[in-house]
Amino acid sequence: MKPESFPAEAIVVRGARQNNLKNLTLSIPTGELVVVTGVSGSGKSSLVFDTLYAEGQRRYVETFSPYARQFLDRMDKPQVDAVEGIPPAIAIDQTNPVRTSRSTVGTMTELNDHFKLLYARAATLYCRGCGKPVARDTPASIYAALEQRCAAHGDPRLVIAFPVPVPKNFSEQEVLQLLERQGYSRIHARSKDVLEVVQDRLRLAGAERARVIEALEAALRVGQGKVSVHAENQTWKFSSDLHCAECDIHYSDPVPAAFSFNSPLGACETCRGFGRTIGIDYGLVIPDPTKTLAGGAIRPWQTESYGECQDDLLRFAQKRGISTDVPWRELSEEERLWVIDGEGSWDDGVWYGALDESDADAIAAHLIDGVVYEAKRVEPPGSER
Repeated sequence: MKPESFPAEAIVVRGARQNNLKNLTLSIPTGELVVVTGVSGSGKSSLVFDTLYAEGQRRYVETFSPYARQFLDRMDKPQVDAVEGIPPAIAIDQTNPVRTSRSTVGTMTELNDHFKLLYARAATLYCRGCGKPVARDTPASIYAALEQRCAAHGDPRLVIAFPVPVPKNFSEQEVLQLLERQGYSRIHARSKDVLEVVQDRLRLAGAERARVIEALEAALRVGQGKVSVHAENQTWKFSSDLHCAECDIHYSDPVPAAFSFNSPLGACETCRGFGRTIGIDYGLVIPDPTKTLAGGAIRPWQTESYGECQDDLLRFAQKRGISTDVPWRELSEEERLWVIDGEGSWDDGVWYGALDESDADAIAAHLIDGVVYEAKRVEPPGSER
């Protein structure tokens, strides 16, 4: 194919000599599904993997900073005169990669590595408490925010203050004396072990920008990165750290490992990155809801080893006035939950419930496939909750 006849939107390969390719020149249309076929040894893998994928992946990795490149695999430059119009590429080959219980489509295609870098550099952090964006505030950004808010509220009188915690080994009077030595004598508010110290009082419209900026800088410095601006019945909080001032939650700087379920930094605290948690299938604990408590509705306890638990159930049920000769499905919701959850521990001399820690392992051990993976607790059969 002559170079001038190449389509406008295509990947153009010129003079490919990788492995057994012999100065191959061709174009591949983009936006279409292209199948490369041929006899064994004709150069299919050399063209697709060793030339196209290698060049696309190499160019893509070169766009990252040296720090980011250390997290990505890099391939050698293929033997080719030129490759034009090639986009970033991923490759899924026919070999059998190592699979683990944590493997996903993202890890198998290595897309996960790129997403981790993207999220760590370009994502916006939202507070897990209030759902608002979390960003570092500066005196200039705080001043801009105050201009907007004061314009919307009629230029109220502002009190710029910063929090000072009272250490446990200091009294409040000692902290006040230390503040007075630094020129701070006005306290706006007290709450628990924190003092709200006044930095300045002003109206934004009547104050020079330099004065406001200077007050904010001083408040952030003494307040360890935190400042509060009180306006009549409202309080606007700001922070120079990666910290949600409203919820008082600190966040660490995002790193690629924080977005990896294979890392302790990014793994879910509940499932530890496996995407599932262990729970109990009540359909196997109580397989037949037509049975009564006396007739063996709680299946794991119908053995000689755990007959004592069955006896305790019947004894405490009689004390609480719960019928033991009524089918499980006809018991009230409160009665079913009483059987499952109990009312205290065994040491307290009350009914400890079917899920008492001392019996949970016994329930699991005596169930055939009784322990299943659940995302949340499964309610007992017949429960309306």
